[in-house]
Amino acid sequence: MLIDWFTVAAQALNFLILVWLLKRFLYQPILQAIDGREQRIVNELADAGTKKAEAQKDRDDFQHKNELFDQQRASLLSKATDEAKAERQRLLAEARQAADALSAKRQDTLRNDAKNLNQAISRQIQQEVFAITRKALMDLATTSLEERLAEVFIRRLREMDVQAKECLAEALKTASSPALMRSAFDLPVEQRTAIQQTLNEIFPTDPSTPHGTSIPVRFETAPDLVCGIELTTNGQKVAWSIADYLASLQKGVDELLQDNDKGESKPSSEPKLQVKPETKPEVPQPEAHSQ
Repeated sequence: MLIDWFTVAAQALNFLILVWLLKRFLYQPILQAIDGREQRIVNELADAGTKKAEAQKDRDDFQHKNELFDQQRASLLSKATDEAKAERQRLLAEARQAADALSAKRQDTLRNDAKNLNQAISRQIQQEVFAITRKALMDLATTSLEERLAEVFIRRLREMDVQAKECLAEALKTASSPALMRSAFDLPVEQRTAIQQTLNEIFPTDPSTPHGTSIPVRFETAPDLVCGIELTTNGQKVAWSIADYLASLQKGVDELLQDNDKGESKPSSEPKLQVKPETKPEVPQPEAHSQ
């Protein structure tokens, strides 16, 4: 069998051309596409790694910030709790102080009200009792109350003991100003003259003194004596007053008001003073004492 070398050469050339054409127009684009795809995959993997690293970094940063936030939140919460407790204690202290101040003010108000009520009741009782006493004494006496006061005072001056007379006489002798005669009512001229004469008689003075044998006396009206009369000179005082009879009544009223303030109910004690129209109260002895 004869070989056609031309045909063989032609076929070989065609094969080479076909291989070149396949490589040029088929394999090369495919290889380039494959290489490009591989490069894209490598780039994407590298980008994914970078993004993963960034994501991990962001996650770590977020976790760190979250931990810091938790710590700050706990710190702020603890601080807020402490401040709230301190503010609560302060408000409680202020409220307690305000309550104590209000309670003290209320107690003061109650005490003042009780004191004012006590004084008002005392004044009213005194006025009523004094009015009744005056009327009773005027009804029982044969003379006016002013005359009776002067008569009783003169009689008590005469009945003074020796020591009291000596003290009063020394005070009258050494006094640099007139003796002060105070009475609850304006004494008539007759009673003033009688008192002046009694003082001159009981306590005679040296005629050579500036006043001679007459003791200088200045008369004044003092309603606070409560139906009373008193002689004051040089630190010495001789007094007689119906207030002595009413002192126990005043004390009883004060005790009653105090018991009412305490909310206690106690049986009233027997009064130490009873003013009865049927009998005259005994007149207490005048006392000479230093003011």
